[in-house]
Amino acid sequence: MTTRTTRTLFIAAALAVILPLSGCVASFLPKTPATKSTPTSETVAADLEPFYRQVLTWKSCEGGDFQCATAKAPMDWKNPAAKSIDLALIRKTATGTAIGSLLVNPGGPGGSGYDFIRDSLDYAVDAKLRQNYDIVGFDPRGVNKSSAVKCYQDPAEMDKFLFGVSPNPFGSDAWIADQRASNTAFGAACLKYTGDLLGFIDTDSAARDLDLLRATLGDKKLNYLGYSYGTLLGATYAELYPKKTGHLVLDGALDPATTSFEVGATQAQGFESALRAYIKDCLTGKDCPFSGSVDSAMADIRSLLDSLNASPLRAVDGRELSSSVMFNAIIFPLYNKTNWPYLSQLFSSVMQGDPTVAFQLADNYYGRTAKGTYKDNSTEAFIGINCLDYAAESTTDVSLRADAARLAALAPTLGPQLSYDTSCASWPFQPTRQRGPISADGSAPILVVGTTNDPATPYVWAKALAKELQNGHLITYKGEGHTAYNKSNSCVNNAVDDFFVGGTVPKKDPQC
Repeated sequence: MTTRTTRTLFIAAALAVILPLSGCVASFLPKTPATKSTPTSETVAADLEPFYRQVLTWKSCEGGDFQCATAKAPMDWKNPAAKSIDLALIRKTATGTAIGSLLVNPGGPGGSGYDFIRDSLDYAVDAKLRQNYDIVGFDPRGVNKSSAVKCYQDPAEMDKFLFGVSPNPFGSDAWIADQRASNTAFGAACLKYTGDLLGFIDTDSAARDLDLLRATLGDKKLNYLGYSYGTLLGATYAELYPKKTGHLVLDGALDPATTSFEVGATQAQGFESALRAYIKDCLTGKDCPFSGSVDSAMADIRSLLDSLNASPLRAVDGRELSSSVMFNAIIFPLYNKTNWPYLSQLFSSVMQGDPTVAFQLADNYYGRTAKGTYKDNSTEAFIGINCLDYAAESTTDVSLRADAARLAALAPTLGPQLSYDTSCASWPFQPTRQRGPISADGSAPILVVGTTNDPATPYVWAKALAKELQNGHLITYKGEGHTAYNKSNSCVNNAVDDFFVGGTVPKKDPQC
């Protein structure tokens, strides 16, 4: 069957960290004793009281460096008494006097906030926020250690879905039919192994979970740092609960008003721009696999992708490097300029007929281990959440080909790799999120951080969201990479820290 890797609803907008992962928390940090939370005493509907009144028991975990707890949430917020689900939490208590809790989401959808805080606390937030807040990571519904989406029993089934190659020519009727069959079978497997939960992992429900977590943590207002997809989650919260917004920072923003095609088209252009920036930089240094101009190098990459469509490279484990897998190997290092040297290694090796580096990068993207297992369920959750959040727009061969032509015109090198999306056309549940701008009327000030050459969440989305929000304030970082706080410059960091700690709202965009 065909690969779904690059022809899903849109590229995973998770927070891509430096390779290898940096910023891990050292074991010498102070241990934290077990404690219980004190929920707020706010008035809620009677059927929600058992959830809002629950007391969290924080126990020492992860070698004693953190505290972990599990919260209960309604599976169906419209029928809270029917069934509950688990939400996994991890926190690092403040090194100073805590203002309150700061909930952090790394993106995705499908990214694990639990793993993010456990593995990369000082990458997620800087020392000033760690001093002033209890930093709380959480796995949203459907994700990882929370009640989770499951779509396979044997990892080989996931390999077949992600890395399988159709024997039919790219874009042909038979190729599209293979694509549809693969996605339909995957959706059916997700329903089989996940059950009813699969229909309740939408962003609106996850935002309601955020309010529940806020209350059980004892915070009257939500303090929240959302990266990438986490910006949509945070903006949705602000729309539902504007009066309960405390300090919200949305870094690497999604525009809630965009259609699924617009998302893919804008991301295609974003990654195309980032790839050109890499090539321009590469051509000025040593050991660059390209020569000539940026345009000629982009043409070389198009030819390389075409050749992989026609004749995939086989790895030692039997998997084949198609253009789809190569695409993900390309975009992963583009999330962060520090990772650009991996691109030179990638192109050099593949041009010599060796797919090893490409599969290493693609496996990192998907969380696949050297043993052929998967670290988490981020891919399954990514697809399931997106299919509830975005309606499938193009379903016929004619409309798919029309969209493919538009994408190729907008981004000639990478646009074709985002074409022919059928991932949600036959999903077991219909989408529930209503596309449109979010204004969050009556909210507290909300900071929206945008990077001018962010490939995964392009800058135009940050500008759009900041404008849509009634009380949105844009912070621009002029640079490369996906997201900016704690990984760009002091201008961005100071603006975010001063807002979280002192409530200072920039009078105007500082243009960092």
